[in-house]
Parts: sequence; structure tokens; C-alpha cells
Amino acid sequence: MSPKIIKILENGPYIVKGNIPLYQQIIVTDEAGHTRELIDEKKYTDKETYTLCRCGKSNNKPYCDGIHREIGFDGTEVASRKPYVEKADIFEGPELRLSDAYEFCDHSRFCLRAGGIRKLIEKSNDPEARQTAIEEAMICPSGRLVLWDKKTDKPFEREFEQSIVLVHDEQKKCQGPIWVRGFIPIESSDGTEYEKRNRVTLCRCGKSDNKPYCDGSHWMTAQQKLNFQKKWGLDKKTG
Repeated sequence: MSPKIIKILENGPYIVKGNIPLYQQIIVTDEAGHTRELIDEKKYTDKETYTLCRCGKSNNKPYCDGIHREIGFDGTEVASRKPYVEKADIFEGPELRLSDAYEFCDHSRFCLRAGGIRKLIEKSNDPEARQTAIEEAMICPSGRLVLWDKKTDKPFEREFEQSIVLVHDEQKKCQGPIWVRGFIPIESSDGTEYEKRNRVTLCRCGKSDNKPYCDGSHWMTAQQKLNFQKKWGLDKKTG
């Protein structure tokens, strides 16, 4: 068996090697309409190697069928190569510290419940607020949010099987990103490797402005993204 790795082809698909399990999960919401968790929909047949569509136009989704060549797909990778810790803003609460690298955001909206994670960490000495903040950070598929225990200086992270999840956003009635879990190496089309992380989301609609990462373009227009950034005071951020 070859080592587990995701290789990005220039203006082409993701080549997945090493018999990495592939799942589809659906985002579910609570009674208030807030995204709450992801639940299994299906597991795909195990394969040693497979190719996942990156342009969003394949007629054999989630797999690539070569149509990227016919449509002239531009898959140029533009994401910053700086380590997460150099990108992240830090927000302090009584018991919790939040690191937030906005440019990773895939807009799955898990951080908005109960007033939002920033307000929750401000009152993280309250047990209920603390627990909700931990839940929100740990389910953030993109890894934009990492929550730290100030007493131990350790992050709250799930221990994931090295696996890939195709996210279905039922609330927005669309297919979401490719959720890569468990520190799987991702190799750029130029042969270099992105920082290995426990949680990242890759674009599979072909529209992201932060390729190879998802930026929410599968459901958000440019104006919606700008409105979201303004709401959170992030419209002047450069990443």
C-alpha cells in the first residue's frame, strides 16, 4: 500500500493515494436553524487510488471524468503557504483562547450558534458557554478555528481517522467542500507540500478565490461573502 497523500494536478483533479476512506456526510441543523453537526450519509467503496473532481463540472462526481481539459479549468493555487500560527488572530477569554485564521473559512457556519464563538469565549468561565465553544471549534471542518485550554495550553481536537469527507450542505441545498481529516499530506501541483493539519477543507466547485482551499463560493456570491466579512469586522483583512 502506498503512503496516504493527496496530490493536486495543475488545472486538474485531486489524486488520492493510499486507500484513504471516502465518506459523504450531511450538515444538520438544530431547532433554531443553526448548523450543529455532520452525520454519515454513505461510505464509498475503498480504492487504493482515485481522482476527485476539482472543477465542479464532472459528470461522474465526486470522481474526475477529464472534463476540466475541455472547459479550460483554471485551478491555479493561490493560498498562502504561511503556517497556520502566523495567519491566525488570537482572542482571549477567561479560560479559553481562540486562534482564528479567517482565510481558511469554508462558511459551514458551525461557529454561529448561541451568539457565536467569540462571544462564547468571552464568558468561558461559564460551563455551558465553555462547552458550546469547544463543540463549535472542534466541528469546524476547515480548521479555521482552533480553541486552546489556557490552563494546559493544549488545543481541543478530535482524533480523526485519516479520511476524506464530501460535505453535503442540506440547508443551502448544495454540495460543500472536501473535508480532509487526520493530517493527510496535501501536495501542490508544484511538488511542494502544504502544512499538514488535522482539519482542512478543499474546494470542489472550482469557484474558490483561495484555491486549493474552500472559501464558501459553493453557496455564497461575492456580495454575500463581503457582507459576511463586514458583519464580523473582517472586510479589511488580507489573510
